Amino acid sequence: MTRRIGFPFCFLIRRLHIPRLLLLCMTCQLVICSLLQPSLEGSANLLHLFSNKSNQEQSYCEAETRLASSLDFWTLSSENLIAVLPIDPVKENYVRKVKNCIFSIALPTPFKSRVHLVAVSKEVLEDILDLDLSVSETEDFIQLVSGEKIVFGSIPLAHRYGGHQFGIWADQLGDGRAHLIGIYMNRQGEKWELQLKGSGKTPYSRNGDGRAVLRSSVREFLCSEAMHYLGIPTSRAASLVVSDDEVWRDQFYNGSIVKERGAVVLRIAKSWFRIGSLEILAHYGELDLLRTLLDFIIREHFPSVDVKEPNRYVGFFSIVVSKTAQLIALWMSVGFAHGVCNTDNFSLLSITIDYGPFGFMEAYNPGFVPNTSDDERRYKIGNQANIGMFNLNKLLQAINPLLDPGQKQLTAQILEGYPVLYYKRFRELFKAKLGLLGETKGDDDLIAFLLQLMEEKEADFTMTFRQLSEITQSQLQELSIPQQFWALKMISKHKLFPVWVSQYLLRLKSNVNDSDSKRRERMTTVNPRYVLKNWMAESAVQKAERNDFSELGDQSRNMWVPCG
Repeated sequence: MTRRIGFPFCFLIRRLHIPRLLLLCMTCQLVICSLLQPSLEGSANLLHLFSNKSNQEQSYCEAETRLASSLDFWTLSSENLIAVLPIDPVKENYVRKVKNCIFSIALPTPFKSRVHLVAVSKEVLEDILDLDLSVSETEDFIQLVSGEKIVFGSIPLAHRYGGHQFGIWADQLGDGRAHLIGIYMNRQGEKWELQLKGSGKTPYSRNGDGRAVLRSSVREFLCSEAMHYLGIPTSRAASLVVSDDEVWRDQFYNGSIVKERGAVVLRIAKSWFRIGSLEILAHYGELDLLRTLLDFIIREHFPSVDVKEPNRYVGFFSIVVSKTAQLIALWMSVGFAHGVCNTDNFSLLSITIDYGPFGFMEAYNPGFVPNTSDDERRYKIGNQANIGMFNLNKLLQAINPLLDPGQKQLTAQILEGYPVLYYKRFRELFKAKLGLLGETKGDDDLIAFLLQLMEEKEADFTMTFRQLSEITQSQLQELSIPQQFWALKMISKHKLFPVWVSQYLLRLKSNVNDSDSKRRERMTTVNPRYVLKNWMAESAVQKAERNDFSELGDQSRNMWVPCG
């Protein structure tokens, strides 16, 4: 069973119209050859295309035998994208303004020094990419995930998009250090897009060098996998390679440039399209292309929306609004601050992408900001719900040219409903974190009250809820908090803690057909003991920079192991 690990809270400002009390708690040659060759969807073995057995009919052992033991018959495909979406006619790889296309063909730039594979996700390799873990030990694999080798069917692409960064239109952005190397269809029939991050310059690199450094790559590898095990929709990380190539970075944006090591993460997602993918087309008036891309996205990723329906864009927008509200509520429930919630970092599939200066809140603080360059604290954790609405508004502005007056009115009403959707999901998540069943009038106040105490006593959010999952009702009633429940003990020093405990225990009595043991068991499934706190990620980074990769997982097998 997947372990769910949960975190903090939610903060909304007044304009989201949330009850006042809750504001306390929420307030290449190879490419040319590939183009000339007929392409099939990615497959672990071409022979599988002729199998008459369904996935459901196959036994577990049969499925295991389908894991590829090499990359010889493992293929990717870019055809699904380039057959529908136009490609930049300029084939040279230099920084430029790109128009009237969705992708540019761009080859990854191999490292000059030898690369080393330092981590892989066994689950991603075996369960998603149909690759036996032993494949990761081969030279072919290392060449693939470092950008040195292009497998059959792959046409590396860089995606053109724009975006609002820190509330301001930034014009063309795009994949400046990432290459989409193809789509893989696995034995479950799922399509996954594979992308190398840190793999060299593209037409969208602007003033960048196209590289990622070990420090940020370790953090992305760890966090994307940790978020998956927390139950948060996210891109996944398949592998991490490091080189000895020198990459210069101003880590703290203070003018102090230091030498770091270049690294590449192979990350995967169902899609990498984001709000900025549509914004750039609307901004330059490329409306036919905007319609083409939207229809493609709906057809591929929104099966409940009929692409032939006149109101398909309304249906699409409604789903994105709902799922974005859900995603941010989930972030808040685990205390996750993305750090850079620009529209170019917001997925149209409402998954967490583009891990940069993220952070998990430790002491409960709605003003927590993980991004040292965010001087105005725009992306503080307590403002994420409002940023979600800002970004959705920019999405609506992008698709508005394709809507008739009636559809514009409908989509405006849908956006107005975002705060209610968000708050509803937030309540559900935090009621579950407190073990509350059913509905009572005072639930909102009970949640807000606890979060207020936590904020004033600077209590650890994750451990407060975890320890509430473990302590007995009798211990709470007697206000005898054992020392091992140190987070609760800290809150117990607040003069209003006995009042909150009294209200909480009274509320628990209204749980129908419940017991204390059931409550604790239920709460431990949604309240984690461990999350990827900054000191944990920093420890892994510091060791990795000394060539000790033990904290990336089981070093003997180079695989990610979720916290237990």
